[in-house]
Amino acid sequence: MRCAAIDIGTVTARLLVADVDALGMHELYRCSEIVNLGAGVDETGILAPDAIERVCAVVAQYRSVIDELSQDEPTVVRCLATSASRDARNAGEFAARLAELGVELSVIPGEYEAQLSFLGASGDFAGERLLVVDAGGGSTELIAGVAGEGVVHSHSFNIGCRRATERLLKTDPPTPEEQAALAAWAHDEFKGFFDELDEMGFVPARLVAVAGTATSAVSIDQAMDPYDPERVHGSAVSAETLEALIARLAGMPLEERMQVVGLQPKRAPVIVAGFIILQQVLKLSGLPTYTASESDILEGIILSAVLPNGGKADAAM
Repeated sequence: MRCAAIDIGTVTARLLVADVDALGMHELYRCSEIVNLGAGVDETGILAPDAIERVCAVVAQYRSVIDELSQDEPTVVRCLATSASRDARNAGEFAARLAELGVELSVIPGEYEAQLSFLGASGDFAGERLLVVDAGGGSTELIAGVAGEGVVHSHSFNIGCRRATERLLKTDPPTPEEQAALAAWAHDEFKGFFDELDEMGFVPARLVAVAGTATSAVSIDQAMDPYDPERVHGSAVSAETLEALIARLAGMPLEERMQVVGLQPKRAPVIVAGFIILQQVLKLSGLPTYTASESDILEGIILSAVLPNGGKADAAM
C-alpha cells in the first residue's frame, strides 16, 4: 500500500511518501519546508492570507510529487493540520484553498496528534517505557507509553516555539528575564503532567524528542552542513548540551543566529524558545538526555492509514 502523509504545522509543512507492507515501511520521498503558517495566530486568531498562500504553494509542489509517484500505484493521501489551524477562526478558508489543489485537509485535535507522534516515534524502541515529546510551533505534546503496546497517558499543551516567541521573547536577542519567564511558563504548564505520571507509577526509561527543535540541537551541536538525518536519528542530547546551546544562541542577535551552521535560517527566530521548552521537559523528566528521532508524526500518519480506527487509542488523555 502506498501512502502519502502531509503534516502542516505551525512552522513547517512536510511530506512523506512510503510503501507499507508486511515487512514494514519503505520510504520513497521526504521533504520539509518552513512556511510559518502560524505567524501571528496567537495574537489575531486567524491564519494570515500570505501564510495561507505560502503553504498552498508548497502543498501544490507536494501534490505534484505525489501524482508522479502514483503513476505506477495508487496512493492514499492524508493531509493533517495541527496547532495553528486548530486555533484559527478561518481554518475552513484554508481547507477550501487546499481542496482546490486536490488535497483534503483534516484539522486534528491535540490528543490524536499526540497518539500519532508516539506511533511514529516509538518504532525503534520495542518494549521500552517511553516519554515522547513533540515540541512544535504552536503546541507541545507529551506522550507516555510502552513501545509496541500503546499510550498510557498524553496531553497536548498550547505552548510552542512560535507561540512562546511571539508572547515572551520580544527583544533581539532575548533578555535573561524573558528567557526566565518562558522557562517558568513551560515548567508550570508541564509540571502537572509529570505529577500525574508519578501517581500512575509510570517511570520512563527514555525521553524521545521529535520535530525540528529537537533535531536542530543535534545538527547545531555537530555543526552539520549539510544536514544528515542518519547522524541525527538516535543521537543523545544531554541537559548540559542543551543549556550550552541556549546560552550560545540567546546571546546572538537574530541576524547572527541565522548564520549558525546546522540551523535552518528560517528557524532561527524561534529556536531559542524551542530549546527552552525542550529543556524544561528534560528537567521534569529526571532523565539526563533525550534521544532525537527523525521518525515522528509523519510516520504515524502513514502507519495510521493501515491500522484499525486510524491508530486511535482509548488511553487516558
